[in-house]
Amino acid sequence: MSMNVGLTVNGERKEVAVRPMAPLSELLREGLELTGTKRGCETGKCGACTVLVDGKATKSCQRLAGQAEGCEVVTIEGLADHAGDDGDLHPVQQGFIEKFGMQCGYCTPGMAMTAVSLLEENPNPTREEIQDGVKGNLCRCTGYTKIYDSVRYAAERLEETTVESARGDD
Repeated sequence: MSMNVGLTVNGERKEVAVRPMAPLSELLREGLELTGTKRGCETGKCGACTVLVDGKATKSCQRLAGQAEGCEVVTIEGLADHAGDDGDLHPVQQGFIEKFGMQCGYCTPGMAMTAVSLLEENPNPTREEIQDGVKGNLCRCTGYTKIYDSVRYAAERLEETTVESARGDD
């Protein structure tokens, strides 16, 4: 038995058949083949499955797919488009590359989505606010310092872009 869920994913309207009790992570990974959303603990503790739902960081293993009906979901695959950068990487993605915020990469998509949500709420976070903002995401490789540096880098790039836009520089 399945049910259909209608939602917008990475800017495209989708209608997906899923099991009634399927988590959103299953809809994304199996239903839409968006495998950037990782399955980790399946209990909401690790954050590997974090996506944006209506602009808020959401652990997709803890939200039923049916609860996403009518919602707008952004996954790591759609993050660059979400930034409106015409195919360029989102500053958070670029930060993880430039500041070596990943090693194995398993936590990176969820960590990046959490960082995007943090920066949308607080564009200029302190190091302590970054630490607090990503504390629901676990990384077993980096020791977090480079992740914090990556988010700080992204905040600075986003601030530069905002200043340039305000001045009319493009």
